[in-house]
Amino acid sequence: MVDSPPRQAEALGMTNEPEVRALMAVVDRLAERFPEEPRSVIENVVAEEHRVLDDGPIRDYVPVLVERAARLRLTQH
Repeated sequence: MVDSPPRQAEALGMTNEPEVRALMAVVDRLAERFPEEPRSVIENVVAEEHRVLDDGPIRDYVPVLVERAARLRLTQH
């Protein structure tokens, strides 16, 4: 099981608070769009997609890219 974005951020010592808030907003939007999916599944997908992009030095677009990738995965799910 993958931690939710806030737990993942805390475990990794992530200090980019605006990014963490943006990722939680992504989870909220996806939960509204995919009400049939448990929130924990959505949190896991967002956390997994965030990990894929977490090494990049440019952080501005990470939440947008995470949302897009997670939405595609949930659509195919």
